[in-house]
Amino acid sequence: MAELNLIEKRKQKSIFTMLSLFTIFALIFYVTSSKTEPITFGFVLGDEFKLLNEWSVGSRVGAAIFLMISLLGIGLSYLALKSERSITLGSIVFGFGGIMSFLCWAAAGKFIPFTGLLQAALLLAVPLIFGSMSGLLCEKSGVINIAIEGQLLFSAFVSAVVASLTQNLMWGLITAPIAGALVSLILAYFAINFKVDQVIVGFVINVLVLGLTNFFYSTLLVPYDSTWNAAGSFSAIPIPILSKIPIVGPILFNQTIIVYIMYVIVILIQVALYKSRWGLRTRAVGELPIAADSVGVNVNNLRFKNVMLAGLVSGLGGAVFTLGAVGIFSQSMTAGAGFIALACLVFGKWTPRGALVAALFFGFANSLQSNLSISGVALPSEWMLMIPYIATIVAVSGLVGRVRAPAADGIPYSRGNK
Repeated sequence: MAELNLIEKRKQKSIFTMLSLFTIFALIFYVTSSKTEPITFGFVLGDEFKLLNEWSVGSRVGAAIFLMISLLGIGLSYLALKSERSITLGSIVFGFGGIMSFLCWAAAGKFIPFTGLLQAALLLAVPLIFGSMSGLLCEKSGVINIAIEGQLLFSAFVSAVVASLTQNLMWGLITAPIAGALVSLILAYFAINFKVDQVIVGFVINVLVLGLTNFFYSTLLVPYDSTWNAAGSFSAIPIPILSKIPIVGPILFNQTIIVYIMYVIVILIQVALYKSRWGLRTRAVGELPIAADSVGVNVNNLRFKNVMLAGLVSGLGGAVFTLGAVGIFSQSMTAGAGFIALACLVFGKWTPRGALVAALFFGFANSLQSNLSISGVALPSEWMLMIPYIATIVAVSGLVGRVRAPAADGIPYSRGNK
């Protein structure tokens, strides 16, 4: 009962946080706002079927509409609290309304390509999704993976170099997960075989990869860029019929091959983790490894394999930065994406679906910042750059609820020890 009371208190705190934020939003975006210019949302990107071309609404009117949606989210959360259900749906509705009311206020008098905004949000979220799935595979097994940043950076480097040398993007994509697995091999070897502190090993790997990539970038990629750093990038592959669906089609079904691979991997991890014997054993060695050992599961062997599998997944995420985007490698181009992916894992409560939603949320905030900057919104550039990180803080400041890592996460296992 005490545990139930604690959960209810956390839900109440989340609802109070939403109410406080709603009050602030209402004061800034509606009550004190003097903006009357209309904001125009565009919903057509190319030749997809047209359901709605544009929607123009006054800044204060649009803010009021979306503030009401935020209030609806708070109401849904309150009803969920009373019926002892999750407040996740209410939190999502509240977040959507809050962000859109901000958009109506900040972009008054501007044109916002809303479908393009969401399409870019998905693309920006893809490396975070791969990274968070990599962290999930490790931490569900009981191994903390701080080295996601190094895995992403090294696989981005290798994929660009291989694709440049072979002039074949597919070879670059094939070698990217191998590069991620090589970084994972270092983590698994020291953390599992020698039981070195997993956090320290992860940070050392990140520094090592950063140093190596910077060295080879300055000695090979810069002076011989036409040979070593001219990979190119994948083009979008529209899926017939599905890509023509209004709004949804261009966002989900007009993407590169890496994005389609991401769809498959997320589904496979979600299903395998909760519907297969491997998933049951993985969760067992992450929660109570001595119990898994007692029924014949080789704990350290399974952990080693899962860490290697995680490296393959994060390697694909690294390829997004080069083959899925700019087509060349640059120094420190991951820019902390590995740590953000780790945060997405925590926000998502160590579940595939939760991590996916968290990554998409951060991707949307990042895409919003870029679009507002391009649209010439009259806000300081420093504030614009802060938007994705402010959004992350808001997401974790009471709205996430109770968060608990796997019980044996980060704890080395030896037979005979609990």
